[in-house]
Amino acid sequence: MTTLSTPAEVRNAVELLASHSLIRLVTEIDDNGAIPPRRLAAILPDLSSHQLRRAIEEAHAHGLVRTVPGAGLELSESGTELADLYDAAARWARRHGYPAQVCEFSSRIRHALDLLAPSLATEHADGVPRPNAADHLPSTEAEADLARPRALLIQWLTGNPQVTVVPEPEPVA
Repeated sequence: MTTLSTPAEVRNAVELLASHSLIRLVTEIDDNGAIPPRRLAAILPDLSSHQLRRAIEEAHAHGLVRTVPGAGLELSESGTELADLYDAAARWARRHGYPAQVCEFSSRIRHALDLLAPSLATEHADGVPRPNAADHLPSTEAEADLARPRALLIQWLTGNPQVTVVPEPEPVA
């Protein structure tokens, strides 16, 4: 398998993509279409105003959404591809009861992304390739079924390298 990034870059990308708020925002727009700006809080009542603001800022910063006059917040092409990745990851997790038989949609996605992340990094601190987290799955079928979410994640990260950028640490005063 081709690897894409350093462990820090993969961790940064997975942290962003696995954000509950971002998952909720992207999947809500994917499922129901553009959200008028004044309706965001009512449509996503499980998110605090801070979480919602942060998700929108991140989505705009990474080109996942755009604001269309008269329509509101809608997914960009990149956002639509991310929604497809989220759907594939959630379907895989639900089919294989991962991380549990009964689990929230965004939690399934977070756990699936966490499972895929180690196999994507090129640099290893000790020079030894990291074991694939899928090696710990209960069946070879579960591992084989990970191929689609893994391919979608690789394709998405390749097309959106801006999400792997590791922020510079704040200077200590």
